Amino acid sequence: MSVRNRRDFLKISGGALAASSLAGVPSFAQAAPIKVGVLASRSGVLASIGECALTTVQWWAERVNKSGGILGRKVELVVEEEGNAKDTVERFRKLALRDNVEMITGLISTGNGLSIGPIAEELKMIWTSWDATTQKDVTETLPNPIYSFRSTDNEIEGLMASLLTVKHFKGKIKTVANLGTDYSYGRNMWDTFMAMMKKYDMNVTPVADLWVKVGTTDLTPFVASLQQAKPDLIMASLLFTDAFIFMKQAHAAGLTKSSKFVMPAAGFQLNELKKEFTPEGMILGHNSMYFEQPNASPLLKEFVKFYREKTKLFPHFEAERAYSAAESWKAGVEKAAKQNGGKWPSKEQVAKSMVGITIQSLGGYFSWRADHIPDCNFYMGLTTHKNPYDIVTINPVETLDTREYQKPAGADFYKWIETKKFKDL
Repeated sequence: MSVRNRRDFLKISGGALAASSLAGVPSFAQAAPIKVGVLASRSGVLASIGECALTTVQWWAERVNKSGGILGRKVELVVEEEGNAKDTVERFRKLALRDNVEMITGLISTGNGLSIGPIAEELKMIWTSWDATTQKDVTETLPNPIYSFRSTDNEIEGLMASLLTVKHFKGKIKTVANLGTDYSYGRNMWDTFMAMMKKYDMNVTPVADLWVKVGTTDLTPFVASLQQAKPDLIMASLLFTDAFIFMKQAHAAGLTKSSKFVMPAAGFQLNELKKEFTPEGMILGHNSMYFEQPNASPLLKEFVKFYREKTKLFPHFEAERAYSAAESWKAGVEKAAKQNGGKWPSKEQVAKSMVGITIQSLGGYFSWRADHIPDCNFYMGLTTHKNPYDIVTINPVETLDTREYQKPAGADFYKWIETKKFKDL
């Protein structure tokens, strides 16, 4: 292999290894492909989220292979469906034991994360999560993992949405209502929001506490309840198809004119949040990637262009989750190989090397903490119709760095926010 070609395949986002450390690395023709397992939801309420993430991982693998692979080995994806917890555990075991993959990436559901975390440790299989945590409510159930790399804490979006509520609406609202996704995520969001309202002396009174089962498509009863409650502000943690269905029905009922809205994670549905029924001035969260974020990197611009051409849609933040999960593992492999004399490292060596690595991801920097929870950027802002699209965008785009706003390892979340002095957004 020529020096020039070797240099080409060593280029990685966030840095490159010295070519001299990998002398003798075999070419594609000589080396067996490296199998990467993927657990992606492609049906039901999670379909649009899982498909975006899977498309991103496929893009990542194509880019890696075009640049020479990982240590000269071609990446080969082995894809399974994320389903209920029982089926997902069985498919994880299949990927690990029968398909012989080097690592497994994926998962959106926190419930599945709670099941998979211990299995990954048992099988000594690296698992890099997209969105699933191993938190029960706000308490970590897997505090000292070796092979499991989880998502950011769910409550970060609630913190950011709360800080923006204080910034934009303090003194303008007296009553609030909850329209929550009826599982752990929604509970975390509402509890976090109310704790922050108390911390910042917002003096708001809850007038409705409503919970929407995942998969609900008729939200008219909830809209009717909100009309009767007449809240100044509605905090809605909806993030599946129910998010834009609710906005349509709320607009039709006149709620978007009488109430302010906070939707911390509805950026998942950005392609369906049309101007015709989504108001300006709503706090809207895009989690760890916004397709038009300020000073977008060449990497993000390249990806958005690819995604738009392939799907005719705008990518949402699950793309960043999927890219960073795969790219950080790749960087870990290459770092461990350098420490291992250029030889392919063990899974344990890779897992250790991933801690502390910082890569350039779609949303900016991305790094793994010692407790295997990532640090990255979050994006949120007020909706606007001033754009060339048929959907709402946000302006200004507020950026939050989780190194400042994510609770430290082992901390009690609610005690932490009581004493923490947060920087203003």
